[in-house]
Parts: sequence; structure tokens; C-alpha cells
Amino acid sequence: MKDLQSSLKEQGKYVTQIIHFVGGIKRTFESVSTTEIKQGQMTKLKTKNGRIILINDNNVLCIEVFSENE
Repeated sequence: MKDLQSSLKEQGKYVTQIIHFVGGIKRTFESVSTTEIKQGQMTKLKTKNGRIILINDNNVLCIEVFSENE
């Protein structure tokens, strides 16, 4: 898959993301690898411990990103 050169990589190798969904639901995901994000209709995130998270982009309003110090 082509690397889309996301500016998210500038935040470091791992970040915490708070994803705000339609309907007011928020979920926090820690230790998300910025080099393992695959974008598409279902965005795929991979965490430091190997967990894979699939997010349906149609349901996302906003994503907050915080860098993690290693």
C-alpha cells in the first residue's frame, strides 16, 4: 500500500488518539503506531502491543492526537 506521508508521523512513533464518533461517543486508543496506519473506508490502526483496530470513517467526526514520550 502506498505511504500517504501523513503529518501524524511528525508526532513520533507512537501516539494516543481520542476518536469522536457520531452520536457523542469517544474512544481513547493509546500507543498507536504512526507507521502502521492504513487509511481507507475502514482505517486500520495497530498498537504497540499488536492490537489491531478498525475504524469506519463514516462514523468519525474528529480525532485528537497526542504524542507519547518514549
